Amino acid sequence: MTFIAASLMLAASCTARQGAPKAAETADGGAQPSGKKVLVAYFSCTGTTEAAAEAVARATGGRLYRIRPKQEYTAADLDWNDKSSRSSVEMRDDKARPELADRSAAVDSCDVVFVGYPIWWNLCPRVVNTFLEAYDFSGKTIVPFATSGGSSISNSEAELRRLYGAKGTWKPGRLLNSGASGAAEWAREVMAE
Repeated sequence: MTFIAASLMLAASCTARQGAPKAAETADGGAQPSGKKVLVAYFSCTGTTEAAAEAVARATGGRLYRIRPKQEYTAADLDWNDKSSRSSVEMRDDKARPELADRSAAVDSCDVVFVGYPIWWNLCPRVVNTFLEAYDFSGKTIVPFATSGGSSISNSEAELRRLYGAKGTWKPGRLLNSGASGAAEWAREVMAE
């Protein structure tokens, strides 16, 4: 019972966090001292991936962009124990591509795109696939990062490279469960490479 209550609270927090679009933010227009412009695109339900994305954006001077599905996820949609829930159905179908709420990410005006997501079923949520297929990443550096309660990033990263490896230059990703300081330190290392 406790587990079910906790799951419902987590899913309800996802629904509340998804409600309003987060305005694009940047400390200095997204420009690095190196002259590279950074976009930090992320999908988050509970706020965990959002916190990591915010830390990455602060550390890199990047612009934040929240990847949102047109139809927001409800608590029932996120019930991974229910095989008929929306998230379960989407994750079983490798062709599922939830429609985006908007296509206003400033991908063409940046050089580096960090892409963040929670791990679902050992993969990125399908809306992240929709995002990656909606834009031209030619000439861009793409850096994945993820959060997870139990999975590593390796399988989801390998799948992203398999599907989108020809779209830009991919750098190794990282699981960012160590909090804001760990996310910021890693992002600064990536930008220094």
